[in-house]
Amino acid sequence: MSDIYKRNQGRMVRQVTCLAIWVVSFLAAWRFYETFLKEATFDEGSNPWIGTSIRLGIPAIMFFIGLWGAFRLVNWPKFADFLISVEAELNKVSWPSWPELYRASIVVMFTIFFLVVLLFSYDLLWAWIFQALKIA
Repeated sequence: MSDIYKRNQGRMVRQVTCLAIWVVSFLAAWRFYETFLKEATFDEGSNPWIGTSIRLGIPAIMFFIGLWGAFRLVNWPKFADFLISVEAELNKVSWPSWPELYRASIVVMFTIFFLVVLLFSYDLLWAWIFQALKIA
């Protein structure tokens, strides 16, 4: 039941996916603790450990369920086959070199700056027209 489905295929994508789910699981458990349990008071009676174990136990159980669920998910045959095919497609991509990436980034930033100036100019023009016509 705890076998790793197609152990040597799609390892990188499966590991990154599992790690991402683990991080989300940890953050969810931590946020649950911070939101609902940090300041909660439990009827501790004569044993103060009961409140602490409830306060820390519920997020810990949530986190470990997330760990287990992530492992099971990346080894579920349908999802694992999807991740294997994702890695196969990523291996086919031709990634740009650093100089090409730099040039493309400069072009994108210049285009965005140009569009910002153009839209701001249109905004000023329409504001002036509306004020001249006493519409706004």
